[in-house]
Amino acid sequence: MVHVTFVDPRGHRRTVQAPLGHSAMETAVRHGVPGIEGECGGNLVCATCHVHVAPEWQSKLKPPSYAETELLDLTRGATDASRLCCQIRLSPEHDGLELLIPAHR
Repeated sequence: MVHVTFVDPRGHRRTVQAPLGHSAMETAVRHGVPGIEGECGGNLVCATCHVHVAPEWQSKLKPPSYAETELLDLTRGATDASRLCCQIRLSPEHDGLELLIPAHR
């Protein structure tokens, strides 16, 4: 298990436990984290799991795939820190990962 912290646009933090190998999106949906919908079930077609990765964690994640980058290019509020959390597979080195939920979707 790893701990992932989701930070809402007002700065409220919610830390949840996640099984190794699950995506950050699956974890957020399972725990009812507001602002993470995952409408497409992690199939890279909706961007309803768009997050900003905290600066100290950006280099610890695998780079986004071409398909993820293309979808993020069309996503409102996307920045260089943006990721689709359905594409973040959790492993032991992600314990403590912090993901910020954008205000505008």
